[in-house]
Amino acid sequence: MLIAFSVAPSGTGRADGSVHDAVAAAVKVVRDSGLPSRTSSMFTELEGSWDEVFDVVKRATEAVEPFGSRISLVIKADIRPGYEGEIEAKVQRLERAIDEIEE
Repeated sequence: MLIAFSVAPSGTGRADGSVHDAVAAAVKVVRDSGLPSRTSSMFTELEGSWDEVFDVVKRATEAVEPFGSRISLVIKADIRPGYEGEIEAKVQRLERAIDEIEE
């Protein structure tokens, strides 16, 4: 299973509205999990079994709790039983398809 998720607090009381400290706490949970992951400016992708990835999402969400009065959590999942390594393989297939278009 691949998931992309974003978790952030609101009601932080910061004048600039920044949530980077909270997001850093969440991403640390993801990285410490040892599951394959990738973080971009908007989402973190994570790969593992249903139980593994949702345990990490829960713990990442809990890590954000101290930073605000509310939490926003967005999750998108790609559930494809029997496949592993798709966090890299999907991107590799996409790049090959782009190369074929350019030829």
